[in-house]
Amino acid sequence: MPEKKRYRIGDLVQEFDATPRTLRYYEELGLLNPERRGNQRYYSERDRVRLRLILRGRRLGFSLEEIAKMLSLYDQDKTGKTQIREVLKMGEKKLQEIEAQIEELKALKAEIEERAAELRKLLEEQDA
Repeated sequence: MPEKKRYRIGDLVQEFDATPRTLRYYEELGLLNPERRGNQRYYSERDRVRLRLILRGRRLGFSLEEIAKMLSLYDQDKTGKTQIREVLKMGEKKLQEIEAQIEELKALKAEIEERAAELRKLLEEQDA
């Protein structure tokens, strides 16, 4: 039987441009589960894939709690169907949140532009 690929913390830190502290933190939260031999941690291919998913989820704005839920769904249903449905639902909710933020930012931009125009006009009146 072929030996399973194992990764040291430095391997994953370099591959994913993360910090050792980040990996240890994810381990503390139970998101990663490396094998420990003395002071060394050895991460499995499963941990490597999970780390990729965690970092992608963070980049997309999901909380670690939401990511943990997504990961646990795969553990419960190896077909991935439950996970796909839930991730889709969570993604759609995230899109709605982003759309709301965009609308708020547009309104803020319009307000700032309006105030800037008023201030420019005030300056012009004072210079005249």
